[in-house]
Order: sequence, then structure tokens, then C-alpha cells
Amino acid sequence: MKLGLSLGYWGATPTDFIPLVVEAERLGFDSVWSAEAYGSDAVTLITWAAAHTERIGLGTSVMQIPARTPAATAMTAITLDHLSGGRFRLGLGVSGPQVSEGWHGVPFDRPLQRTREYVEVVRAILRREKPVEHHGEFFDVPLRGGTGLGKPLKTIVHPLRPDLPIYLAAIGPKNVALAAEVADGWLPTFYSPNHQRVFEPALAEGLAASGRDRSELVVAPFVPIVVGQDLQACRDVIKPILALYVGGMGARGRNFYNDLIRRYGYEAAATRIQDLYLEGRKGEAAGAVPDRLVDEVALAGPAARVAEQLGAWRSAGVDLLIVGAYQPEALRVVAEAAF
Repeated sequence: MKLGLSLGYWGATPTDFIPLVVEAERLGFDSVWSAEAYGSDAVTLITWAAAHTERIGLGTSVMQIPARTPAATAMTAITLDHLSGGRFRLGLGVSGPQVSEGWHGVPFDRPLQRTREYVEVVRAILRREKPVEHHGEFFDVPLRGGTGLGKPLKTIVHPLRPDLPIYLAAIGPKNVALAAEVADGWLPTFYSPNHQRVFEPALAEGLAASGRDRSELVVAPFVPIVVGQDLQACRDVIKPILALYVGGMGARGRNFYNDLIRRYGYEAAATRIQDLYLEGRKGEAAGAVPDRLVDEVALAGPAARVAEQLGAWRSAGVDLLIVGAYQPEALRVVAEAAF
């Protein structure tokens, strides 16, 4: 099992995150990943990390699909891959209706079809086999109508890797199936190795549709980690993160993370966390997160306990564990246990 480091959002992470990235590279981590919501962007963070490293892989987890045209994303991927010497991996996600419509002004309709078309256009640009033409439900390249002057084009920069890896963030069954069908890697958030069966039908469906087997898909979940002697104190650091996602990422009845922990069997907790969070009682929402849920989706506590917990992720078939860590000692603990 390989290890990755999640940088999260700039501002939520230490302002000077480069020492952490350099330490991850020194320890033999496979990759470092940046994120974006509606503040810092993922591209600038990962470019800054690229400029301060030599070997470690670089990924976005994720670049938001509603934020950029497929062509703009492909151009960014080509450029970053060249500048980093072939270290870049393109992680994509549709975000959610709040960010897509409330921040980018892009309708959150039929996200599966939008994602499928988006990946098709990006891959066509990367392959550079011929001028790009795609006339779908969401993307029309070249644009029909308009001035009438648009014409099919090929990128003037030859991609370093026409098969540059594309990862998709997904936790809902249909999104997971799509990731398994069209992507090189799958980026689930709050994946529980104790509930891997929740995802197995969707993964099998997607892999069957692509004609591939499980070995051809990189499973790369994001996992928060806090190391310390006081187990409860470590759990309590992680609980506000879970409360934010389960309670506040989306509206009532349209929150993918809330749906996920319900599928794990935490229906009552999911309802209470969301009710409290949406009422503005965020501290109480964090307090309503069960200890058992933290232990299922995160790594917390003394070093020996964290090392022991890693075995569950390895046994579940995780290929790349992307840890959300702000402690250098946490990186060292997981590196020693994983390698």
C-alpha cells in the first residue's frame, strides 16, 4: 500500500506547508494532493509543491469540473506534467450543487453525463490524435453556431504523456461505477475499510462496463490522521471535520457525505449531526459524531494504535492511502508502518 499526503485547502492547512511536503518526499511517500472548494485553487498549491520537490507524485483532489472547461483543464494538466517531469495526476470532481451553482454559476444537472463527457474531451486532447470534435449534451467543441469561425483544433503543445492518469472523486453508487468505468483512479472521501462491501457492486459494475479488472483501478481514499497519546483528544480534532461534511456540505436531502454514513449504518447520527449543523450549533454537531465512526474513517491516537489501524486499509485492498496530516510525526508513523 502506497501513501499520499493531502494538503487540503490553503488556509485550512499550515500556511507554509512545504516542509510537510518535503518530509513526505524524504519518507518515500508516493504523492501529494491539493484541493479546492471556493477559496484557494488546487492548481496553484500543487504547482508550488512541484517547485519544491524532485520525485514525489503530484495530484489534484480535486479540480472542480464546473470551474473550468475541459480544454482549460487539459492545458493545465499538460503544462504541469511537463514542468514536473511527468509527475502529475489529474483528479477531477463535480463538487456539489451549492458550489457548482452558488459559486461557479453552473447548473448541477446530470452530473454523471457531464463528468463522462468532460473526461472524454480531456482524454481526446491528451491523445492528440486529431483535431478535437465533441458534440454532446454538455460540451460542444467546436461550438456550433456562434460566429461560425470556430474550427477543430489540436493542442500546440505535445503532451508529455498522452495517457496521463485521470482520477475521479466519487462516493455515491452511480459516481463510483462511473469512476471504475472511465478513470485510472478512484478518490473516495471517508472510505471505511469495514464497509468496503458498500462500494463493491458499483465498482464491479463500472469495471465490467470498461472490460477491466480491479488491478487496473487505483483505489485512493482520503483519510484524516491525528497522532497523540490521548486517543479521545485525537478523535475530537477529527470530529469537526466530519461534522462539516456530514452536516454542512450540501442541503438537507442533498448531502452525499450524509448519505454515505447512512449507508454505513449511522442513520440516527447522520440526522442529528445535520440537524445541529444546519441550526448553527456546530460544536454540538461535532460532539454528536460517534467515536466509532471516527475510528472507521480516520486514523487517530497513539502511534502504535495508528500503525495497527493501517492493517484494515491494507486488507481492504487500498492501493494508495492519502492521509490528511498536519503533523510531521504523523507522516513518520504511517511511513514506518506502511513501508
